Amino acid sequence: MAFERLKAELSLLVDQMEGDQGDRHEIYLRIREKLSELRAMGMPLPDDLVRLEQEFEAEFAADKEAEEPGG
Repeated sequence: MAFERLKAELSLLVDQMEGDQGDRHEIYLRIREKLSELRAMGMPLPDDLVRLEQEFEAEFAADKEAEEPGG
């Protein structure tokens, strides 16, 4: 079942984050991809992962702003 597969993949991503394995930006992109798949199927989104996605977006936006000249 596609939903169960997505849940398992999301769980793996969270485990990777907790173990600080891999690149944070790559994990963020993978979470976005999986949440997009859930949205496309009309499935409910896990609140904690939606919140995590938003936190990553804010973190990376702040990083980008700090890197820009005059930022």
